[in-house]
Amino acid sequence: MTDLNPIEKLIDTNPNLEVWWDSSPLIFEEWVAGLSPALQGIQLFNLVPKSTGSVTFDKDSLLRGSTTNQPLTWQVIGKNPAFWGDWLGAQLESAPNLSVKEAMWRLFIEIAASGADLLAPIFEGSGYHQGQICCQVDPRDLTNLEAMLVQARRIHAARPNIMVKMPGTQEGIEGVRILTAEGIPTNVTLGFTVPQLVAVGEAAQTGLALARERGTDLRYWRSCAVMMLGRYEGAPPMQIQAKERGIELTEADLRWAGIAIFRKAHRIFQERGYPSKLMAASMRLGPIVDGVTRVWHLEKLAGADAVLTVFPNIFEAFISAYGDLPLEPQIDEPVPEEVLERLLRIPYFAEAYDEGGIAPQDFVRHPALDVTATSFSEAMAEIEAFAAKSLRVSG
Repeated sequence: MTDLNPIEKLIDTNPNLEVWWDSSPLIFEEWVAGLSPALQGIQLFNLVPKSTGSVTFDKDSLLRGSTTNQPLTWQVIGKNPAFWGDWLGAQLESAPNLSVKEAMWRLFIEIAASGADLLAPIFEGSGYHQGQICCQVDPRDLTNLEAMLVQARRIHAARPNIMVKMPGTQEGIEGVRILTAEGIPTNVTLGFTVPQLVAVGEAAQTGLALARERGTDLRYWRSCAVMMLGRYEGAPPMQIQAKERGIELTEADLRWAGIAIFRKAHRIFQERGYPSKLMAASMRLGPIVDGVTRVWHLEKLAGADAVLTVFPNIFEAFISAYGDLPLEPQIDEPVPEEVLERLLRIPYFAEAYDEGGIAPQDFVRHPALDVTATSFSEAMAEIEAFAAKSLRVSG
């Protein structure tokens, strides 16, 4: 019997595996306080008191970074709207002609920067390799390369450990090449297919070669490419197309779909030596095995040279279920043949699994990208509306 907790067991499957927090660091302390004593005993981000009465994260914390997006940023505002309204009021006092759009960006970046400050000990203690937070460009501009580049440079300038989240569109991935050449770290979100993930690896590789030719300062640079597992599996075309072909998909089949795409991309990344690191995100519970709710999105990716970024509820379920279960490297194991054969009969899966299945100009039209980008855009609009309301109240 091992003395390691489930997160430690997972990390122990590969020295290059990183586990991140898929939420703003600003909600972490409150989340921990609401856990049962048994779960509180498992340190994820080790909280270190500061002389100011606040806390920071210890440099040796199990968790090594954080991912956020517009909905997760809106969650932070919703937990303390009075505080952030007052913060915007102070901004207006120093800049009486502050526009709503500028107020939105100041607020959005401030929340990311505050999270980056919590992660700074990890960032500095790892030689700038870990301890990043991801902050996303405006999802309403996901095909506007020039607008995204302006936003990306501003976002990263706020803190060296802010990675810029670019969308997995043709334009967003081209932005990775350009920003990499400038030494700006990026993380590509809205990734659902092998073609997208490979395109990110290629863009980072090309951009890195340009950076080295130019003598660009690369000490803060890194690159990640996200596979949004649950959002891919849950998009309507998966079930609709399966039903049309007389295929009944179980919960296990759905989990295997996302895992299969991630495993194939992982194999390609390892074979080609891309400088990007794959990131698994948007995890879901399931399936139920022998009466226990498993978390295959973690269990089946154990051993990966990757980042696994995990929602708070997934952490709770995983820690609770895997205390006595072994975790062994599984990333290189084949997907069960009968499952893969069944999935490949579904066009939605087949084109995502095939490296040449989707052309770059069509990335933007992927059903899961469209649905997810819409939800991100709605949250950005909420943040902008909050900024407008706060300026009216303060003005």
